Amino acid sequence: MTRHATCLQRFLAVNGRHRRLAIMEIDIRYDCAGVDWGIVSETLKRVGMAYDEPDVHRRAFEASHTAAFVYHGDRLIGFGRAISDGVYQGAVYDVAIVPEFQKRGIGTILMKKILEKLPGCNVILYAAPEKEGFYEALEFRRMKTGMVRFKNPEKMREKGFTE
Repeated sequence: MTRHATCLQRFLAVNGRHRRLAIMEIDIRYDCAGVDWGIVSETLKRVGMAYDEPDVHRRAFEASHTAAFVYHGDRLIGFGRAISDGVYQGAVYDVAIVPEFQKRGIGTILMKKILEKLPGCNVILYAAPEKEGFYEALEFRRMKTGMVRFKNPEKMREKGFTE
């Protein structure tokens, strides 16, 4: 199993001095073994993303070029995946952090780790409405020519993904 451990620190600037707010150790794993796919499905549901039965997510992550899982201790708190030819094209999907761990920089670290696995690739994704700013901070830009064919087009239109 390939693992990457990192410490996440937040600092608050007060009168020109920085004070540490919190230290949180997270572990990023690139192995699908031992993942609780029910948590993956439930997390996607909780954050308002498309979700399916746990086994569907297992199959999708296992078939992906890169699958990354963020743990705090033994608790799965985030994940994401990329499909790619490994040469010049990639796409990122299913990036989610459980709500109680959001706004701590974990999603940014996760995205950077996924992108490190796609060197030299153009990378596309579609962001949930109102989440574009997160990806813009990671140097993603809006496409003018993007097209999509959803399996449930009316539902995705209602959610604001298409015109």
